[in-house]
Amino acid sequence: MFLAIREMRFARARYLLIATIMVLVAFLVLFVTGLAQGLAYDNAASVKNMPATHFIMEQDSNHRFTRSHIDQNLLQEAAQIAGADNAEPLGVRMATVIPTGGTEKVDVTLLAINPGGWLASKVTDGSPLSEEVKGRVLVDQTMVDYGVKIGTTIEDQASGTKWIVDGFVKNESFSHTPAVFLNKQDWVELQAQATTRQGADPASSIVFNAIAIKAVPEKVTELQDALPNSEVITKSEAVSAIPGYKEEQGSLMMMIAFLFVISAFVLAVFFYVITIQKTSQFGILKAIGTRTAYLAGSVALQVFVLSVGSLSISVVLIQLFKSILPSSMPFQLEYSTLLFTCLIFIAMSLVGSLFSVWKVTKIDALDAIGRTMA
Repeated sequence: MFLAIREMRFARARYLLIATIMVLVAFLVLFVTGLAQGLAYDNAASVKNMPATHFIMEQDSNHRFTRSHIDQNLLQEAAQIAGADNAEPLGVRMATVIPTGGTEKVDVTLLAINPGGWLASKVTDGSPLSEEVKGRVLVDQTMVDYGVKIGTTIEDQASGTKWIVDGFVKNESFSHTPAVFLNKQDWVELQAQATTRQGADPASSIVFNAIAIKAVPEKVTELQDALPNSEVITKSEAVSAIPGYKEEQGSLMMMIAFLFVISAFVLAVFFYVITIQKTSQFGILKAIGTRTAYLAGSVALQVFVLSVGSLSISVVLIQLFKSILPSSMPFQLEYSTLLFTCLIFIAMSLVGSLFSVWKVTKIDALDAIGRTMA
């Protein structure tokens, strides 16, 4: 440790340069990680926030809410097996609405829920939904950016249906669009309009997209066996099936992986060059009795100190950066994710130092001294 710290203090400019590069790489890793987490949450916040363990969807719907159709009979069967309190119908529909007095169209996701059920989101401002009162909705607070406030009427562009905004909820979105919650009466009416236009029987309009359930594994197996033409999937499977979710996360995860590799490669090259430059010094130290393990440990310690120091500065910078980001930017970096990312970064940096450590172990004292004398 003495050798490692003394050398870093002696060649301060050299190590400061590599530390600066490490700070920038670590900052980029943390930023992209926060962006990936934020985009993932923004894409599926409403589903992730639901206290459901599984969802029942139509077979061959590829686990996608908008492709699945669940009728009342299936809902009743599921409620009998899982328990009436553990099964909630869920309607999901993409729509475009126009706020009163505005001309800007807003893409939203309509989510039909039971207002008194456990899928109901916590209201941050205004009044909660009621099953008895029609024409009222709750919207995500990001709709404020479009001039929406309590009492604003929003009109569905496709059906012409109008709803009055009765309150706001927080962090509710689906497929990067703000969520609009409506009760079952309004959902059934909206579905009836669509089936009437298509010439179908309005009685068949009582259709939801999924059944959210809270069930233990034994009940899930029982549901799978008892419900034909349907699939019981986990919440994570439902989230992964949201259009664009896997592709988006895959691209960002690849970027993060490459940044880890780049940081390890930069450190590996830097310390390998330094090790080559110090071959004669290492040889002399070996000749006077310094153990190889001590020298290798010094190199690894320098990498560890640089990694931890760079990460500490980067964490401070990312927290400052996070505080000035606009609220509309999806960025989320929880402490658990931050800690995990930092540990991976340090581990990759130490892996990058192994090449230099290997080089130190291969230095022959006599050859190094002979080269110095020559």
